[in-house]
Amino acid sequence: METTNVKAYGTEAADAPLKQMDISRREITSKDIEIEILYCGVCHSDLHTARNDWGGTVYPAIPGHEIVGKVTRVGSEVSKLKVGDFAGVGCLVDSCMECKSCRQDLEQYCLTGFTGTYNGKDKHLGGRTFGGYSEKIVVDEHFVLKIPSNLDLAATAPLLCAGITTWSPLRHWKVGKDSKVAVVGLGGLGHMAIKLAKGLGAEVTLFSRTPSKEKDALDLGADAVIISTDENHMNSVKGKFDLIINTVPYVHDVNPYIPTLNINGTLVLVGYLGGLEPFLFTVPMIMGRKAVAGSLIGGIAETQEMLDFCGEHNIVSEIEIINMQDINEAYERMLKSDVRYRFVIDMASLKK
Repeated sequence: METTNVKAYGTEAADAPLKQMDISRREITSKDIEIEILYCGVCHSDLHTARNDWGGTVYPAIPGHEIVGKVTRVGSEVSKLKVGDFAGVGCLVDSCMECKSCRQDLEQYCLTGFTGTYNGKDKHLGGRTFGGYSEKIVVDEHFVLKIPSNLDLAATAPLLCAGITTWSPLRHWKVGKDSKVAVVGLGGLGHMAIKLAKGLGAEVTLFSRTPSKEKDALDLGADAVIISTDENHMNSVKGKFDLIINTVPYVHDVNPYIPTLNINGTLVLVGYLGGLEPFLFTVPMIMGRKAVAGSLIGGIAETQEMLDFCGEHNIVSEIEIINMQDINEAYERMLKSDVRYRFVIDMASLKK
C-alpha cells in the first residue's frame, strides 16, 4: 500500500521526551477520509501511553485522540463529508463492524477489540496506529464525525474524548430534567460532565476535596459543591443522587460516595483503570440496590449525537491552547492538575 510521509510528535521510549519525527500515513482507499489536523486535545491517556503506564505501548508512539481538522481528500465511495468540511476523530478508527456490539453502534465494546486511534493494531499498514499529534490522518469514513459549524474548533476537540466519556453514561442512565447527578473530580472529564448534565436539565453537584474549586464549579453550571472530606457535608446529601460520575484518574476510596446514592442509584467510574483500594463495602449497596459500574467512551452514533447536542446548546470545553513544541511541559503540568481544563495543541505550530 502506498504511503505518504507526515510530520508528527511522539516518543521512542517510556522515559524519553516527545520530539518531532516522521511517520507514514496510508493513501486513501475508496472509503477513507484524509483530514488536515488543525487542533488536537491532550488527554491523560496520551501521557499514560507515552510513558507506558498501562504496559503494552509499542514505540514509536504518537498520541492524540481528540482530533479536529479539515477534510482534504475523500475516497470515491465516501458520502458522509466532502473536501473543505470540518471533521473530528475520537478514540476509535476501526472495529470489526460485524459483532453484536458493533451492530448496536457500540463500537467501543467491539467483541474482537476496537482499533484505537493510537497504539492500536493498524489493519492497513501493519504495526501500530499513530494519533493526532501529527499534520494529517487518514480514517475510514464510518469513524469520522461531523463538527457543528457554530462551535469553536479548538474548544470542540476535547469533546471527542472528555465529552463522549461523560455523555455516554449520562445517556445510558437516562439523565434528564428530574435527575440528580453528582460529579467527582473537576478536571478535563469532570468539567464536561457538569456542562453536559446541566445541558440535559439535571441538578448537578460537584464532589471535591478542594474548597477552592467551588467558584469554578458554580461558574461551569454546577448547582452545589460538596466537600467530600467534610462529614457533615457528606451527610447532608445522603440518598440524594441518581447517578455519580467519578472522573478521578488514580486509586482512591469510593466508599464514602455510595451512601449519597438514591435507591437504584449508580456510581460510574470513567477516569480510573485498575484495582479499587480500599475494597468496596457492600452493605450500603445491598440496602438500596446501588451499583458501582464502569463506562468507556461511546460509539460513533452516540458521539455524533453528543456533538449535535453541543452544537444546539453551544457547549464546548474550557481550554488552554499550546504549541506542539510545549507538549512535554504540558504533560508535567497535567500531572499537577495545572490546567483549566484541557490542553489543546494548535497543530499549525508543527509547521514551524
